[in-house]
Amino acid sequence: MPHRSRLAGFIIDCNTDDLDAAADFWSQALGCSIADRDAGDETAEYQMFGDTPGDLHIEVQKVSHPSRVHLDIEADDVDAEAERLEKLGAKKIAFVKRWWVMEAPTGQRFCVVKMKHPERGAPANTWEVL
Repeated sequence: MPHRSRLAGFIIDCNTDDLDAAADFWSQALGCSIADRDAGDETAEYQMFGDTPGDLHIEVQKVSHPSRVHLDIEADDVDAEAERLEKLGAKKIAFVKRWWVMEAPTGQRFCVVKMKHPERGAPANTWEVL
């Protein structure tokens, strides 16, 4: 059965004790508003941006690892997309709650997450299962 996926957006991982200040900086740098300062849950601290270019999902996340930016790919079938990407050379690093953390053949980390709003944004690519 085919599945669909597309670029969802990116997460700005910040190794900081002041996530509000980090979100303020990045929202102003990118020209976006802060739509939700409490977008996280009991296990993660996030702040979600609004008014993003191309309706991309952009968040600032408090992390314990070094600061970096990572992409999110959203899919209507997270496992099928992770398998497709493995066939292209990516590696699964960990399944966290409901998404895959993966690593590209060139070393960049990214996540495969569940598609939230299939009707919004750019059309998703359709992939046939091989």
